[in-house]
Amino acid sequence: MIKLATLIAIALEGGREVMTVYGTEFLAKTKADASPVTEADLRCERVILDRLAEAAPGIPVVAEEAVAAGRVPESGETFFLVDPLDGTKEFVKRNGDFTVNIALVEAGVPVAGVVYAPAAGQLWTGSRDEGAFRADVANHLAGDLEPIRTRKAPPALIAVGSRSHGSAETAEWLSRLAVEHFVSRGSSLKFCILASGEADIYPRLGRTMEWDTAAGDAVLRAAGGIVTTLDGAPLSYNKRGQSDDADFANPHFVAYGDPRLAQR
Repeated sequence: MIKLATLIAIALEGGREVMTVYGTEFLAKTKADASPVTEADLRCERVILDRLAEAAPGIPVVAEEAVAAGRVPESGETFFLVDPLDGTKEFVKRNGDFTVNIALVEAGVPVAGVVYAPAAGQLWTGSRDEGAFRADVANHLAGDLEPIRTRKAPPALIAVGSRSHGSAETAEWLSRLAVEHFVSRGSSLKFCILASGEADIYPRLGRTMEWDTAAGDAVLRAAGGIVTTLDGAPLSYNKRGQSDDADFANPHFVAYGDPRLAQR
């Protein structure tokens, strides 16, 4: 399996490209699915694809902007999922809640991932083999990796949800639980908050794609959490040929810091 240090180095380089654009006047274009794309998405993805080809030749890469352009590789059992700029809406708003995401998937399971929030100077990473960690980042150089772990769910929960994609359906779903506090954040940062033991549950009753979730999912799993569909099955990856949605589209899901919370 690819080492976390390699994924971290690639994500940091991609984040440098993102922040180069962030400091300029940039344009956001609208893709066919109505989501925005900027020069930062494209430049970051280009760097990540080049570096993954050097570090792990022969392992296919399914990347968001390449897929949007019609370049979809045969992925097989082992492949990378890349979202070069998750939270493009947050990037355009310049609120800092955007991330660079790289994940390795094996047999439908995200087994390694890195989430880098370049504007916030923070990084989270984790793998099945190495565990889960966070680090502060300065000038796109990561400091010491600190181990992280999800927390045992307390009676009164902290929930996290989307800053730009909240819904009444999500609020209704959460109403069955004793939620003490709700935190709105953008991009894959929501998974990282759970992985760091700062919150307990993240329901997403809205459309996402696999590249939106895989890296954060990998970090959360490595930290002791789980991500399931609404019927309790583990969220799986490499979903192709779906009769009711596009390739790589996710169903609604819930991320739990404490797996026992899923049984409540």
